[in-house]
Amino acid sequence: MEFTAKQIAEFVHGCVEGDDNTTVNTFAKIEEGKKGAISFLANPKYTHYLYSTNSSIVLVNNDLKLEQDVPCTLVRVPSAYEAVAQLLQLYESMKPKKTGVSSLASISASAKIGENCYIAPFVCIGDNVEIGDGCQIYPNVTIGDGVKVGKNTILYSNVSVYHGCKLGNSVTIHSGSVIGADGFGFAPNAEGYDKIPQIGIVTIEDNVEIGANTCVDRSTMGSTYVRKGVKLDNLVQIAHNTDIGENTVMSAQVGIAGSTKVGSWCMFGGQVGLAGHIKIGNKVFLGAQSGVPGNIKDAQTLIGTPPMEPKKYFKSQAIFRRLPEMYAKINELEKELAKLKGESEA
Repeated sequence: MEFTAKQIAEFVHGCVEGDDNTTVNTFAKIEEGKKGAISFLANPKYTHYLYSTNSSIVLVNNDLKLEQDVPCTLVRVPSAYEAVAQLLQLYESMKPKKTGVSSLASISASAKIGENCYIAPFVCIGDNVEIGDGCQIYPNVTIGDGVKVGKNTILYSNVSVYHGCKLGNSVTIHSGSVIGADGFGFAPNAEGYDKIPQIGIVTIEDNVEIGANTCVDRSTMGSTYVRKGVKLDNLVQIAHNTDIGENTVMSAQVGIAGSTKVGSWCMFGGQVGLAGHIKIGNKVFLGAQSGVPGNIKDAQTLIGTPPMEPKKYFKSQAIFRRLPEMYAKINELEKELAKLKGESEA
């Protein structure tokens, strides 16, 4: 389908600068623009591409100041990044959805499947499972006994949802992820370790997206919680009895140890690690590779191990790089001091 600059501006609440009737039918990065494509400019580092792009329309921020004429029609918006996200969501929603249940799927007679669902070949659905309307379940997904899945949820290939877990509405779980495997619970004894049975579940609330090969472990008792609006990247580990607050986002390889409570609207960079049995406040931002051994209060931006304010962290890193030279200088000073002491005693 084609859309005009005017139609796009109305949808994203922007204003057109150029030809209202310019049409587009696809998306492209601004540096790879082509005729009939819409691009966006949100990062100032890419501004120079605006003056040579072949894209027909470019979304730009309202405060962008042009240094020369541009070869495209502009749509000015408060946030180009948010506007392109809205357009991509619209584009995705217009794609036809698959429906129907494959004869090659294995579905228990006691399972309840909602209307307009897609169940692909080689899906396995256990006893007393409930699948809401409009769900998309791709090949080789395994859903254990007693699982409840809300409406319009998508489970991509090779996702495993263990018995008893609960998934809300409009949840997306990408390939290879495991929901509800046993938490890491073992009690040491004289001969090794006794396994502590993990008899709880995982509860994933509405509008959660979980990346590929991410694991959310079931609780020892009660439930591990991933609250509504949470977004987890690939290769994230959420341990047993953890509670992840609403609209929190985590980049790849974040690891959360057991019984930790994370507040709402937090943002964790890649490879952040949290110790167990601690509490992280709301709106806490942690830089990549931060290691967190204890509680953190609300509304802090920290980085490092243990985490500290960014300015102090980068000053510390600058000093750390000079430690060999500083150590050598201290040794020289100690030798000179010892020599002066020896001379004074003589």
